[in-house]
Amino acid sequence: MFGTALPSAEAYAERLATDGVEWGLIGPRETPRLWDRHLLNSAVTAEVLPRGATVADVGSGAGLPGIPIALARPDLRLVLVEPLLRRAAFLAEVIDELGLGDRVEVVRHRAEEAVGSVSADVVVSRALAPLDRLVRWCLPLCSPTGHVAALKGGSAPDEVARDAVAVRAAGGGEPEVVRCGEGLLEQPATVVRVPRADQALPPLPLA
Repeated sequence: MFGTALPSAEAYAERLATDGVEWGLIGPRETPRLWDRHLLNSAVTAEVLPRGATVADVGSGAGLPGIPIALARPDLRLVLVEPLLRRAAFLAEVIDELGLGDRVEVVRHRAEEAVGSVSADVVVSRALAPLDRLVRWCLPLCSPTGHVAALKGGSAPDEVARDAVAVRAAGGGEPEVVRCGEGLLEQPATVVRVPRADQALPPLPLA
């Protein structure tokens, strides 16, 4: 999945298991499952991202899903949006250590504060908020033809049905639930794609 960037992914995993735990970015119980639950689960999100896109990771935290996406897809430009100083400092160090500074940057803002300074083809997030709030925060960061791609759990279809009215009220269009990593992961990742209300979702990239 990471190709020639596997050594960088291994270095990132080591950083998460040490400083990430010490800095409170990753719980100590998560270290045994860093690869399947965090790195690979994040990286397969790249399956729904168009080639050469600018991608914003809102609430990036320890860099999930943004850093694994950047490692898996060297054609993408990533903007990691993170308001907390400690997390933003960690992200800046990791970007520097992994040599990603030419196409990955950190913006220390809340999503609402980044409107006007961040414009992305796709805005991704992972375990950030319920879909209604997520769309309200993230959709303004999308370019006019952009969309939100939210990593969700297995109950994503229920969440889509529950929040349908609120998503439309926030300016979102018809959501689409996509499974990523089928045939690669024991438990594929579930991604909810939401376009602007006046746009259709772009077709999924060909494998």
